[in-house]
This record gives sequence, C-alpha cells and structure tokens, in this order.
Amino acid sequence: MTASKRATKTVRESQHESSQLMMPQDANNLGHVFGGVVLSMMDKTAAIAALRHCRTSVVTASIDRVDFREPIHLGDLLVMKASVNYVGRTSMEVGIRVEAEDLLSGVRRHTNSCYLTFVAVDRNGRPVEVPALKPETPEEIRRYEAAEARRRRRLEEREAERRQQEEA
Repeated sequence: MTASKRATKTVRESQHESSQLMMPQDANNLGHVFGGVVLSMMDKTAAIAALRHCRTSVVTASIDRVDFREPIHLGDLLVMKASVNYVGRTSMEVGIRVEAEDLLSGVRRHTNSCYLTFVAVDRNGRPVEVPALKPETPEEIRRYEAAEARRRRRLEEREAERRQQEEA
C-alpha cells in the first residue's frame, strides 16, 4: 500500500473508556488496589483503542513509566480512558488516563496516566501497516506532537542501548 492510499482514521474513532468496581480480590490488606490489577486494566483498555484504530490483532510493545500518584481504594470505581495519540507505520502510541471514583460522593481522582505502544500483527505475528492518524482538535494535535517527540526519544534510547551492547 502506498503512502497516498493509506487509510486514515480520526482519534475519535478509536477512543475507549472502561470501568470496573474494585473488589476485595483486587486489593491488599490495607484496602489499596494492587498495581498489577491497574496495569492489567490499562493494557486491556489501551489494546481496545489500538484494535479499534487498526482493526487487526495488536501486541503490547512497551509501557512507559507508570507512577501511582495516590492509592486506589477498595470500593472505588476505576475508570480508564484510552486514546490513540500517534501512529507510525505498524505501531501506535495509546495514552491512558486512570481515575478513581468514590461512588458514594461522586468525586473522581486522577490516579495515574501512561503511554503504551502497540504493534499491529498478522496471523503469523508479523508487523502490518496501520491506518494513519488524523488529529483534529487542538488537544489531539498537542498529544500527537508530544507523542512524536516521545517516539523520537524511544528510538534514540533503543539505538544507544544497541551501540552499548555491541561495545560490551
């Protein structure tokens, strides 16, 4: 497929939101939700946004740094909002925002955000081209440009690691 014939999708077409009530099996003895539960939900929610964008199988290639800003409590409704920020030829960066809602008060707290990179693959696990991304709003354009800069940094870091391994 040539670049001029490559399909294009908007950010809005693939956005996904999911939520789950945090139950006793999700929490430690202090009533705080396990980080692994949050990471699993983030991966699944972001994967759905990536799948919606490319409509083919995807695999998680990386998860950027995840900082837990504050605890998520047993009984909170965990809300995940995922959006494709940037698309390369076969990869996509998906941003995810995590909020914990106290269902009794209705108050939502932003607990963390991070970026996941997915690669679209065929049935044999080989990378396949994905549709281009068309950011439309000023916020989507800002996210696209920031994601483009993160991608450049990731590629530079990967190249530096490769050179370092060759020298070792």
